[in-house]
Parts: sequence; C-alpha cells; structure tokens
Amino acid sequence: MNKLKTIIQYECATSFKYIWLFYGIQYTIVTLISIIIGISVGTFENVGTNCLEINSLIYVGILGVLGFKEDFRMLLQNGFTRKYIFIATFSLFCFISGIMALTDTLTGNLIHSVKNSYCSLYGGLYEYGNLLTNWLWLFLLYTLICSFFYCMILIFNVIGKTAFLSFGILLGGIILLIAALFRYVFSSALVKYIVNILMKAMGFMKDGSINHLFPLLTLLSVTFLFGIASFSVIRRTELR
Repeated sequence: MNKLKTIIQYECATSFKYIWLFYGIQYTIVTLISIIIGISVGTFENVGTNCLEINSLIYVGILGVLGFKEDFRMLLQNGFTRKYIFIATFSLFCFISGIMALTDTLTGNLIHSVKNSYCSLYGGLYEYGNLLTNWLWLFLLYTLICSFFYCMILIFNVIGKTAFLSFGILLGGIILLIAALFRYVFSSALVKYIVNILMKAMGFMKDGSINHLFPLLTLLSVTFLFGIASFSVIRRTELR
C-alpha cells in the first residue's frame, strides 16, 4: 500500500506545476491578443473570446497521450506492477482534471459575470447558476478525454503503428457506415428516436427542460468503459 501511495504522490507532484504553467501561458496569450485587437480597432467593447475550456481539453488530451511511455517504463523497471501503474495514472487524471475543472468553473463564471457576452463551454450548453454541477461535468469530461487518449496510446503500443493505422481506418469506415445508415437506411422515426435518446443522455429533455444528472452519468459510464479497456490493454503491455 505504501508503494501505491508513493507512486500516486510522484505522479501528481511531477504534473502539478505544469497546470499553472499552462494557465499562465493561456491567459497571457489571450490578454495580449485582446490588447492588440482592441488597440487596432480602437475599442475593447467587442473584444473577447469564448469557451476557454477547449484549451483545457487539448491539454488533458496531450496528458493522456504523454502519461504512458516514459512513466510506464520507469515505474515498471523499478518494480511497480501494472495494476499499481494503472491506478496511479488514473489517480493523476482525476487529480489534474479536478483542479482544472475547478479553475475553469470559477474562471468561466467570473468572466461571464463581468462580461456577459463571454460563454463558457458548460454555460453555453446548460446555462449558469450551479457551480457544483458545472465542476462535476467538466471534471468528468476532462477525465474522459484523458482516459480515451490513454487507451489509444496503450493500444498503439501493443499492436504497433501499422496495425493501429489499420484500426483507425476501420474505425473511420464504421463511423461512415453508421452515418450512411442514418442518412439512407434508417427511417425518420428511428433516427428521431435515436437522436432523442442521445439528447436525453446529455440532459436535454423532450419538453425543453435540462436534466443535469443524466450527462454526469453518461460521462461517468463512458469513462468507466475506457478505464476497463485501458486496464485490459495495460495488462498485456510490454516495454518496447
């Protein structure tokens, strides 16, 4: 148990400082661009941006990819089991996602309260007013993105570049096939039924109301599935 605690502390401690480096760079760039545009047009009234959480999604996606290779090699060579490495990695994902979700929730709501034209990712979809639900939604979304890319890099490492490209082409073909089925095969009633289910899963009800619990359950379920897939793959992962 002490070894697990040690590896979790190591993963979180080594990644914590990069969060603030990311936010420092992000807000510096946004501020500089806003100043330049404002000076150029002669007014700051319509200068601004929206959905800064998109940058966080990119960051956690990169984290999911980079959270495997070197750490896995180093930890495995130091006697840590794949189970411990998996738990530590997902603890890192939760740790980083929780901090970034809290930061983006508070920042997004603060900017919106100061400048009403600013629209955060969650606020644009589900409206403002519930900080806890906002944080939970972003936390699960960031964790999902980490889990997805982590699962992909694990699969890439196991099957190799050529097989992974073939897998990507096959997946793209399946997506195109599904799109074609929706467009040319399925009846309009069936398409409408499926769309309603998907909309309901993301919290948008038929009567126009919003259920804030459903999207949380959906994101949690998908993250759980990617977690199971990642654990299944990492058990078969070897050093290359």
